[in-house]
Amino acid sequence: QVQLVESGGGLVQAGGSLRLSCVVSGSILSINTMGWYRQAPGKQRELVAQIPYGRTTTYADSVKGRFTISTDNAKNTGYLQMNSLKPEDTAVYYCHAVLLSRSRISLPYWGQGTQVTVSS
Repeated sequence: QVQLVESGGGLVQAGGSLRLSCVVSGSILSINTMGWYRQAPGKQRELVAQIPYGRTTTYADSVKGRFTISTDNAKNTGYLQMNSLKPEDTAVYYCHAVLLSRSRISLPYWGQGTQVTVSS
């Protein structure tokens, strides 16, 4: 069974850094798209960053220049490096991926979410 397992969230002071990881567990052929979303209390889930395989990386305007998304396809892992964190970055962060299964079907998956809290 394929799952996305996230880690790396926590509490950090404003200006600090965190790195989120998203490990794809289970047997797949490849990661087609890896992305990170976030949802703050009372707000809709929003796209933070996305890296489609072989195409241009996309960032939300609010995180450009501070966050970096990357993938390690050999480890089936995605990362979100978050620098210069601000209190408004506080949210639950979700990993999202479109994965190519061994039966050559592309399917979307969500991680369980990891809390990021930035104190002022």
